[in-house]
Amino acid sequence: MFRVTRKEEVFFDMFVDTAELACSAAKKLNDLIMNFTDVDKKIDAIQEIEHACDISVHDIVQQVNKSFITPIDREDINEIAKVLDNITDAIEDTAHRFRMFDIKAITEDAKKLSSLIVVCTDELKAVMLELKDMKTSKILCPKIIEVNRIENEGDILYRSAMSTLFTSGMEPLEIIKWKEIYEFLENSLDACEDVANIVEGVVMKHA
Repeated sequence: MFRVTRKEEVFFDMFVDTAELACSAAKKLNDLIMNFTDVDKKIDAIQEIEHACDISVHDIVQQVNKSFITPIDREDINEIAKVLDNITDAIEDTAHRFRMFDIKAITEDAKKLSSLIVVCTDELKAVMLELKDMKTSKILCPKIIEVNRIENEGDILYRSAMSTLFTSGMEPLEIIKWKEIYEFLENSLDACEDVANIVEGVVMKHA
């Protein structure tokens, strides 16, 4: 029978902390995009969150290495930690593009994708909060489904944004810039779905 001891719960707590960092990064990115001022300061703040996430993931790996018993498979713990980190990596990569590409104004599609990332990371945090109670939780699976739904919505929005971009009459160089930004925004949503899919596999193993 699947029983999680208080000592083993540390992994789930660490997952929640790492997911919270992803949420914070998503909100900072959204603030950058919605209120395009103090750009350097806001990008630096996102970078600091990403560094904190790197440390959090390192701590999880270290905890796995020194633990005799883990509540779920070690490879699953490492994979969840790695893909949670991918979310903040993608968010940071997106933020840096605004400075690298000397962006002057924000598109409406970027605002929509950014807002979706905030919603998706919040749902993913809820998944992490429920994971330790995977045998009894009534909302874990619905939350996983919701992350997948949001990612699918993001795919539709991404394709629409790209179509609009290439029919907008925008200067070619600006098209190149925004194409890459949209790709990184979508990568952030993809990473959220990746985490949800891994968690779904863990739940199935312990069903």
